[in-house]
Amino acid sequence: MAEASRIFQTTLMPSLSQSLSLRKPCSLTIAQRKTSPTIIRCTISTSSSDTAKAAAAPQPIPWGCEIDSLENAASLQKWLTDSGLPPQKMDLRKVDVGERGLVANNNIRKGEKILFVPPSLVISANSEWSFPEAGEVLKRYDVPDWPLIATYLISEASLMKSSRWSNYISALPRQPYSLLYWTRAELDRYLEASQIRERAIERINNVTGTYNDLRDRIFSKHPNLFPEEVFNMETFRWSFGILFSRLVRLPSLDGRVALVPWADMLNHSCDVETFLDYDKSSKGVVFTTDRPYQPGEQVFISYGRKSNGELLLSYGFVPRQGTNPRDSVELPLSLKKSDKCYQEKLEALKKNGLSASQCFPLQVTGWPLELMAYAYLAVSPPSMSGKFEEMAAAASNKSTTNKEIRYPELEEQAFQFILDNCESSISKYTKFLQASGSMDLDITSPKQLNRKVFLKQLAVDLCNSEQRILFRAQYILRRKLRDMKKGELKALNLFDSVTKFFK
Repeated sequence: MAEASRIFQTTLMPSLSQSLSLRKPCSLTIAQRKTSPTIIRCTISTSSSDTAKAAAAPQPIPWGCEIDSLENAASLQKWLTDSGLPPQKMDLRKVDVGERGLVANNNIRKGEKILFVPPSLVISANSEWSFPEAGEVLKRYDVPDWPLIATYLISEASLMKSSRWSNYISALPRQPYSLLYWTRAELDRYLEASQIRERAIERINNVTGTYNDLRDRIFSKHPNLFPEEVFNMETFRWSFGILFSRLVRLPSLDGRVALVPWADMLNHSCDVETFLDYDKSSKGVVFTTDRPYQPGEQVFISYGRKSNGELLLSYGFVPRQGTNPRDSVELPLSLKKSDKCYQEKLEALKKNGLSASQCFPLQVTGWPLELMAYAYLAVSPPSMSGKFEEMAAAASNKSTTNKEIRYPELEEQAFQFILDNCESSISKYTKFLQASGSMDLDITSPKQLNRKVFLKQLAVDLCNSEQRILFRAQYILRRKLRDMKKGELKALNLFDSVTKFFK
């Protein structure tokens, strides 16, 4: 779904594990798997020569395609049409913005509903399994929707041509664009200045923890249904990469999450607001265009009001600087341990679900009220201990009273506290950007680039966009502080004049 031009190609991704590369595709038919669950395991070659070759040249997951491939597009479109997809006003082609995308083949009006993917062609937690015994086991264990769909996708993919979804899966990328494929060393090196690094590490740990939980609780107890050669960390990294970049939430279907074939070939644009949803009147997943398209133009949707960092995290690309009006940067703030009221303030924060260190989003247009409330708390003196709870509640957005609390006597100190943290973050970005050197690559063919160069460019693009927001906040804060000091000086001069008059 997120196939933008500044994205890493499959050939540059880390190789998958040897255990997966040694596995030959399953040749079992659906019928065989249903009637003979004891022979679900895929065949593994035991030939020493085969093993040596595989170890020397690991192969990727044996399903899917190159991210820019159109080879499977025709078969995907034919299968969708044969399965009930009505005639479309879009074709899948190679495009300038993205590796491949949906392009208008007819005039499309503004406000027109297009796409119409029927529910029968949507993958959700309620989809019918080709091997139903596996699905029944997962549902018995009350596995949540995300890991359930991830496991379903692996199960269907491993069946190759035997799966009903084979044409769709063969058109999915073998290795999705995602920070899930960055190593810890690469995250530490290239995203050291950005808070997205912490989010990426957390996401990787969550995916790993989810797989380990499923393996320990379910897979290990049902090895005939979930053989490790098929259901392992590498295949789960692939399936979760697909979900993060393609899964959509359909508001009109009670917020159900789903994979929508064909629709997930649409690329993101920061200039559009339209999104996918289920249309009850046409009984299909549609989106309503917010602009007209001429034949040959690429059609876009919005992946949501996400910052550049969030787009990199899930989709693996960074929009050009200044083109994303929803861009933001996470500003880390922390209580000072030298504060005489550190423990009292920490307790107030904990009561409201916060910690001594918190991150708040900054945008070019300003910052949230919660950030200001946290700053008030951080700089408040012992004499205001009775207000600590109120400040912490406002910082957590749990305040039942006036959300926009103000303490004029603390404002200057609070602004200075935020400014100090802004400048500390700016220095980290500056250090990284100076060390990275000047880079301005127009990446239209990442296959031509070295992995290190590409990751570095993504990091530089992200850091430039986030630092730009910090510079804007720095300017606003300095101006506010300057105006406050001018006001104080003016008031002091007025006071001196009055005093002299009475003398």
